[in-house]
Amino acid sequence: MSAQKLEVAGLFAGCGGLDYGFQQAGFDLAWANELNSDAASSYMSLTGQKVVIDDIWNVIDDVPPVDVLVGGPPCQSFSLVGKRLEADPRGNLVFAYQRAIERVKPMAFVMENVPGLMASRIDGQRLPLYLAEQFTKMGYEVSILKLLATDFFVPQRRQRVLMVGHRSKRRSFTLVTSEDFAQIIGEPTLRGVVTVADALNDLPIPLPKRSRSGTQYVSSPHSAFSRLMRRDAENQVTLQTMPTMSALDMEFVKYIPPGGNYTSIPDAISTKRIMSFKSSGGRTTTYGRLHPDKPAYTINTFFNRPNVGANYHHIEERLITVREAMRLQSFPDHFTPSYTSQRSLHMQVGNAVPPLMARAIAESVRKLF
Repeated sequence: MSAQKLEVAGLFAGCGGLDYGFQQAGFDLAWANELNSDAASSYMSLTGQKVVIDDIWNVIDDVPPVDVLVGGPPCQSFSLVGKRLEADPRGNLVFAYQRAIERVKPMAFVMENVPGLMASRIDGQRLPLYLAEQFTKMGYEVSILKLLATDFFVPQRRQRVLMVGHRSKRRSFTLVTSEDFAQIIGEPTLRGVVTVADALNDLPIPLPKRSRSGTQYVSSPHSAFSRLMRRDAENQVTLQTMPTMSALDMEFVKYIPPGGNYTSIPDAISTKRIMSFKSSGGRTTTYGRLHPDKPAYTINTFFNRPNVGANYHHIEERLITVREAMRLQSFPDHFTPSYTSQRSLHMQVGNAVPPLMARAIAESVRKLF
């Protein structure tokens, strides 16, 4: 362990959202693993730290002794009944994380995941409860939390399931308050929910499609959130480029007001799928348009499509840019991910833990020490 900082190892690191939050909270990123080479390159760009690019099962015995282990193992919903866990391939990445904790025995760990974790069962027992029992037997005090990103100034209604375990004998895990968090990140005027307008309205008009050059800001930061995102950035921002849109998608958005969705699209130009939604109801984010005075819905890996979320811009008649998606995820403007395809870029951004949310978790874990 470093004499100066608490050390962290990151598994399933992605482009680095979770680990970067811990780094910003003063932890030392001692080791990280990621299978995807694009994401690993982005991680190095964001954090300045190297990544071991390999299948986790090939390197699990190489995870060094650290104070904190973090990661979000991918988890498809599954059910195991009377089977040996290690023999079932559907959930093995979750159990790789469990094995890493068993071997490293960190003072604390954070496992982040999405509803697949909650929906999975082992012999009728929910997977999180099963894992919590295993970690408790190892001497950890375990908390299972459902978190909302907006509680940590992320302008997005993103929900996450978090499992935190620790072996502190003196303290219990408690989340940092929003008031304290605003002070910690150096923006004490941040209060309540950060809106789409707070997040995006200082960004310049998008450059032509596929441009990899930067474009200059046209105004000063207009909100505490935009000021936070622009720290350490030069006087320009990357990935603010016009998304690709079909002629029909461009026609649809003309009829959708801010905060609206497919229900505003005239029947005369609606597709069969849209008409089916209209008759059955639900799917409120389909062909959705952002509302300037509210946070965004979850930014997923298909934010370049209007039919898989509320991805239309709140002012302009277009889809959001990659940079705008990154703002809604709370990635700093100085960060430009590495990518070999647009799909790779969208997956990295949409799969990431919002860095501000990650930092709030890290600051909360820090209190245990």
